[in-house]
Amino acid sequence: MSEIPSRVQLRLVVDDAAAALDFYVAGLGGRELVRYAEPSGTIVHAEVKIGESVFSLTQADGEINRSPADLGGSAVLCHLQVPDADATAASMVAHGATVVIPVGDQYYGSRDGRLRDPFGHLWLLTQPLGELSPKEIQARVDAGAP
Repeated sequence: MSEIPSRVQLRLVVDDAAAALDFYVAGLGGRELVRYAEPSGTIVHAEVKIGESVFSLTQADGEINRSPADLGGSAVLCHLQVPDADATAASMVAHGATVVIPVGDQYYGSRDGRLRDPFGHLWLLTQPLGELSPKEIQARVDAGAP
């Protein structure tokens, strides 16, 4: 038997899984890989691929699967590295996301912004601007960053 590698994969619980799939495809440039629905049409599992990453989502049921709205918000930050943070943020906003922290250059060498998708999940968009060593980043922190 081959060894199965460990990995972390997000599973987002949303109030409207069909609309969420549309958002993650159109707003984040994802690709729907799979969708399993009950006869009623309720999505019980779907997978989306963005770049090299895959995450899944399911319809909230208010019991086992509770959405950010059920919980009064989300404490999880979905970190997405993209080639153009400004363009991705604009696409997300055009599809219903709200800006929490505008995209801007950061002391640790990337261009970042935070957005909340229409389903209550928080996204940190990161566009690398160059390589900084841990020592260089710490020096910037010591000098007063952020």
